[in-house]
Amino acid sequence: MAMPEFLPRSKFRLAIAVATLLLALVPVLAGAQMGGPALVKVAVASVRDMASETLVPGTVVSRNDARLSAEVDGRLMRVADVGTVLASGEVVAEIEATALRLQMAELEAEVTRAEARLRFLESEEQRFEKLAQSNLAAITQLEQTQSDRDVARGDLLVARARLEQTADRLTRTEIRAPFDGIVVERLMTPGERAEEGSNVVRLVDQQNLEVVARAPLEYFSFVRSGQLLKVSAGIHEALAEVRTVVAVGDENTHQFELRLDLVGSPFPVGQTLRVAVPTSDSREVLTVPRDALVLRPEGHSIFVVDADNRAQQITVTVGTGQGDDIEVLGAVSAGDRVVIRGNERLQTGQAVNIPDG
Repeated sequence: MAMPEFLPRSKFRLAIAVATLLLALVPVLAGAQMGGPALVKVAVASVRDMASETLVPGTVVSRNDARLSAEVDGRLMRVADVGTVLASGEVVAEIEATALRLQMAELEAEVTRAEARLRFLESEEQRFEKLAQSNLAAITQLEQTQSDRDVARGDLLVARARLEQTADRLTRTEIRAPFDGIVVERLMTPGERAEEGSNVVRLVDQQNLEVVARAPLEYFSFVRSGQLLKVSAGIHEALAEVRTVVAVGDENTHQFELRLDLVGSPFPVGQTLRVAVPTSDSREVLTVPRDALVLRPEGHSIFVVDADNRAQQITVTVGTGQGDDIEVLGAVSAGDRVVIRGNERLQTGQAVNIPDG
């Protein structure tokens, strides 16, 4: 082919390349228009137990959420900062214990004195018993000594009890974590005077979580302990086991409460969730992935791939949906291959190409 004089050499070469490419694409385009093999992805229709569901709001709460209070009066010496992670038994806050330590020393001295008094009277009793046998001491002296001995024993018991009480109060000057958790709120700060019963910190267990949800009473009979229900928030989903169902409905809202255990949950305490609560008994249904549905003005349909790798369009009626699957009614059987990708422009009878994997 001679190059036109008015066309530069570089543009002439580009025009030749474009023309060659277009000629190569003509058979491909023609094949597509004539219903050539289409690249698709398939899944298998299956039978599974399914129940219709409704979404109800729920909230993630900790099963261990406590406001730790002072058990003795005194000035706060130390309080854990917000965000401090503590193991069970670790000190959360400390109350000044000087007065109690001094009281301990005083009571220890009283116990020592009571023990000495008791030892003296016991020895006196033994001495008077020997003298009484020889008629060298009056019986009244022996009885008086025995009475004093019994009083001394009682005094010793009282002194020891007071000492143990003070020792117990001394240990309570340290407020310890009753479970593993994190300090989420400081209710008092060092330097303030705490009175017995004053809330000092709030401790929350971030590992033992549960979901508290409320659902209409009409669905009460379909929810049972041990069921796994789907909970979700945005793009995050998880399965939670129903731990308990409160069998008493609220007379104002006509709702019942259910609590679900969360294990390894991606949700923080306080997160609002949607809980999928069953609204009917489960039954065996034929399901396909939702992506298999083709929505057209004439209704719902799916493409089933036959033994010759050709797509056959089947009209279906949809039923209960759960997660990514949906119930279908129509000329479809369990085990049929249904198209879930590439079905937007498929034509019935069109050959398909299913890549491996």
